[in-house]
Amino acid sequence: MSEDISYTTEEISKLLKISKLTVYDLIKKGELASYRVGKQMRVDASDLEAYKQRSKGMQNTRETTSRQSDMPNVTAQSNDPRSIVITGQDMSLDLLARHVEKETPRYRPLRSNVGSLDSLISMYNGHSDIVSTHLLDGDTGEYNIPYIRKLLVGTPVVVMNLLSRQAGIYVRHGNPRGIKGWNDLKQPGLRLINREKGSGARVLLDEQLRLHGIPAHGLLGYQEEQTNHLGVAAKVAAGDADAGVGIEKAASIVSGVDFIPLISERYDLVILKKAENTFLIDTIARILKSEAFQKELGSISGYNLAQTGHILFES
Repeated sequence: MSEDISYTTEEISKLLKISKLTVYDLIKKGELASYRVGKQMRVDASDLEAYKQRSKGMQNTRETTSRQSDMPNVTAQSNDPRSIVITGQDMSLDLLARHVEKETPRYRPLRSNVGSLDSLISMYNGHSDIVSTHLLDGDTGEYNIPYIRKLLVGTPVVVMNLLSRQAGIYVRHGNPRGIKGWNDLKQPGLRLINREKGSGARVLLDEQLRLHGIPAHGLLGYQEEQTNHLGVAAKVAAGDADAGVGIEKAASIVSGVDFIPLISERYDLVILKKAENTFLIDTIARILKSEAFQKELGSISGYNLAQTGHILFES
């Protein structure tokens, strides 16, 4: 029966032919009823059908008004949690979401695995509440702030550091190509495995290619993409590529891969600075600086917490 069927946010996005961010936005706005099972948000088939019928205009204004009047206390309850979308792909964000749930009943964190550039765009479009980003500006050597200034024009934000980590190049065990730096990527016949457009690793690679005068179209495998660091490292380990850009953590998980550290990248959180987010900003700042959070985060190898919780920029 339909009441026994439920869908994940990914399944909903495929059924409705919309992005996962749009699904999260519908949930956040209360237009699509959902509930949490472990780390996943799920939507019952009956609630999905109800949303579809409303979207088609099959429920008239009188029915809508009557339904709302029958449930006056549901919308009036001040303790109903507000759904907040946290975007990004690092495991530290899952840890942050769990701590938010422990810290206060006011928020229900939803996770969206979106790259850094797309995360900032989703915030500009009003689809995200907390954005994570690690985007290098090659001309200044600065992380994140130049992109935030360009993409969130006229939008007041607070930027806090979550962590720093080593980024560089994955090579096969023993480094048979003798790769030592970015300039070595132009070796004849070298096969690359890339990240998807909009990811921090893709931006890092593109900026380094530009700075070193290496044409991207001349690199074998530049168009071949993986959607996460583990996928890139696995391709290198399997011999499907000679090199790929990513973070140190993945190299410690995937066997058969060595890691060439080349840059310390800053991984920051961006939150919209508006009245309704005052408590949210205070909550995130408190969590990031707490002993409990830093102890858990510090237990994960490859993370530098020297600036964790520091406010780096306010507009």
